Amino acid sequence: MARGDGARSPAPRLSTALAVELAVCAALLPSLRVIEPGPWLPGGLALAALLLGVGVLVRGLRWPAPVAPLAEAVVWVCALTAVFFRDAAWFAVIPSPATVGFAADLVQQTVGEMTTGVAPLPASLPVSFFFVAATGALAIVLDYVVIATRLPLLAAVALLAVGLAPSVAVPSRFDGGQVVLLAGSILLLLWTDVRTRPGRDRRVWSGSSAGALAVGAIAVVVAFVATPLLPTPVQRVTVGGGGSIGIDASLRFGDDLRRPDPVDVLTVHSSAGGAPYLRAATLSGFDGERWRPDGGALDPVENGFEPVIADSDVSLVEVATHIEIASLRSGYLPVPFAATGIDGLEGTWGLQQDNRTVVALNADSVGQSFDVVSTRVQPSLDQIRAASARDSDVAGRYRTVPDDTPPEVAELALEVTAGAASDYDAAAALQRWFRSSEFSYSLTAPVADDFDGAGVAAIAQFLRVREGYCVHFASSFALMARTLGMPSRIVVGYLPGTATGELVDGESVYAVTSNLLHAWPEVYFEGIGWVGFEPTNSLGAPPRFSTSGGTSATASPGAADAPTTAPSSSVAPGRTPEDIPGGAPSAAAAGDTARAWAGAGGITVIALLVLVAPGMAGAIRRRRRMRAGDAAASWVLVQETAIDLGILAPASDSPRGFGERLRAAGADPDAVAALVRAVERAAYAPPGEEAAGAAAAASTVRASLLAAAPTARRWGALLAPRSLLVRPGTALAGGSG
Repeated sequence: MARGDGARSPAPRLSTALAVELAVCAALLPSLRVIEPGPWLPGGLALAALLLGVGVLVRGLRWPAPVAPLAEAVVWVCALTAVFFRDAAWFAVIPSPATVGFAADLVQQTVGEMTTGVAPLPASLPVSFFFVAATGALAIVLDYVVIATRLPLLAAVALLAVGLAPSVAVPSRFDGGQVVLLAGSILLLLWTDVRTRPGRDRRVWSGSSAGALAVGAIAVVVAFVATPLLPTPVQRVTVGGGGSIGIDASLRFGDDLRRPDPVDVLTVHSSAGGAPYLRAATLSGFDGERWRPDGGALDPVENGFEPVIADSDVSLVEVATHIEIASLRSGYLPVPFAATGIDGLEGTWGLQQDNRTVVALNADSVGQSFDVVSTRVQPSLDQIRAASARDSDVAGRYRTVPDDTPPEVAELALEVTAGAASDYDAAAALQRWFRSSEFSYSLTAPVADDFDGAGVAAIAQFLRVREGYCVHFASSFALMARTLGMPSRIVVGYLPGTATGELVDGESVYAVTSNLLHAWPEVYFEGIGWVGFEPTNSLGAPPRFSTSGGTSATASPGAADAPTTAPSSSVAPGRTPEDIPGGAPSAAAAGDTARAWAGAGGITVIALLVLVAPGMAGAIRRRRRMRAGDAAASWVLVQETAIDLGILAPASDSPRGFGERLRAAGADPDAVAALVRAVERAAYAPPGEEAAGAAAAASTVRASLLAAAPTARRWGALLAPRSLLVRPGTALAGGSG
């Protein structure tokens, strides 16, 4: 009988654990595309090393096989509790009901940041907790798959999925170093596993492992040498020339958003401390086929904007913003809302007072470095709920609904906003609906039949397909708001940029790239003015307002300090701030005892189901084979038992040869002889003359094999049967578990 896991020396286990740690590191590095560098990376790798070390220690003590993953899970929970929730834990390491509640709240906040944010996400506490916990869980899974069940190929699939997921979520230039590191770590993992197998197992693996190593080496060479030589897509210029990026105010910028390689457009820093939405143009006229940019008379930029007017009890905050344009060549200048003053521009520029945009008369936006003073209107939740949109005194063009608008659009608007107590509640209901699971963001939505546009036909199709990008969400929201009698318009500009790590006058500098080109709707409220909404599913930050005072919890889209990602207290997708007074759920609510224990119970049940699922599947299959009762099914049952216990079961063995192997492993000799006779008689005797008693003999053989096996091997066979993945007669069937 092949030696069990407990018989292997600690050195092979340690070398395999080190290879797993390297593979985890290689798989995590691409995640830097979706989350900014921070303590989460070394913390996650340290936790993975700790868990793998626990596995090596437990197996070195030759404890039963299931103890290793259970011990790792306990250490995983205690380590996360000590680092993130020690103040709410028992003895700083044992999770309490409040700890479970806090953990659930952090996961909820992480989902909100991932859903509404733009990569790379800031390394906030919720995101860091999520990635550290996920890294530890990945280490436990890989430890079990590679070291306990000796199936490194399955681990390679998991590592590839983890390593490639960030590239799918955030396409970027080819990174040969990361590809080589990930592929090399997987090859090292396979090689280490082969080297640490007993002699006979190693010979079984030698042919397949050599082929795998050769294929892997070729893949690395091709990826590192050939891929960078492939041609890259040509950038498309929407406005202007000279290779610069422009702003397409016709809402036909689908191709720009699909650009594979984002281009740096500008940098910005603000006295508000965050990255602002930047508006370039507004579109109010809608004839059913297209939204038209606002025109009208232009005032010289030297005259400045008119002051912002709002009700006397509404709070106003002045914000200073500095913008430096790198590669944007456009007739529209991106500025925060609501701009009241601008200084430092070169050339001749004009101002549109109605929408507070800046238009080039005889000027070039490339290379401009200027300062903008803006006034942010900050109503409270009660104030905006009391303000009227339907009865506001505003030009009729903001309410125009084309005659060819399908009636389904208005019907949907009424259905979604049914029960809304105010105009703001109705607009918030529309926003919540678009950001719910009923819609999804996609740059690959069908572009045929003008679906890539923003006319009535495109809106109707989008409301049927419910998949598209910002243009579809913004235009649909604006039109549905108009069917309800609320004045609306669309803004074209840029989502807030990402922090560069630089500071200017104590203010963080943010970089805005071409893929942040965006469109969002605004609704006019009497006494407040234009308020931006963010219906685009998974992008931007919806407006939030406090329940008292005059400050908003988070500025609405277009305001001077609206962040591109939701802060740690963000509201989860599908909920609005008015559902949660004061913003996000409080820590006390998160620690509610009943909810916490319910969550802990649910997690425990799921964990137990995952642990017992393989054993249950094996038991169901054995029962089916025993019910068949014939010699063939009985023989397969014994072969599967041998695989589960780590006994060699090569395809080259004859029934008698395999029978000798079973006797050497401790099987009942008489039962083995009876089973072999039944199998041979079934193979060579005339039909109908099979020997009886094959099922009973197989049952006795299985029972005696289990009784003779070491305790760890026996429990491993019962709880995690390898035969679910390794079939009799295959090359892997010749190896031990």
